[in-house]
Amino acid sequence: MAVKVNREALAHAHQLLDEGKYIINTQWKTAQPTEQAESEYLDQHGAGDYAKWYLAIDTDEKEESKARYKFPFGDFRKVHHSGLVAARQRAAQNDYTEVYEAAGELLDIFDRMNAC
Repeated sequence: MAVKVNREALAHAHQLLDEGKYIINTQWKTAQPTEQAESEYLDQHGAGDYAKWYLAIDTDEKEESKARYKFPFGDFRKVHHSGLVAARQRAAQNDYTEVYEAAGELLDIFDRMNAC
């Protein structure tokens, strides 16, 4: 499996954070998109927009398939702090250093926002 950081998604997350489109206090297991919500979003918005919500791409998977996109960080409207925490933990467990660092970069922004 060749998993790499999705640079477009990282930029999208930065933009959403700059726009104030984030949620700090959620439980990711209840906030993350369901399989049905993922399929509906993909059908309605296409693979390009769908991909922007996933911090990593598995280049071994077929383009425009849901299996290609890994480590969701939001609910297709806002970035969730808990989604980034979950992505960082899973990236660490699987030794995806770049994904781990990208999630950490975004979590640092949350930390700076909360320090004010």
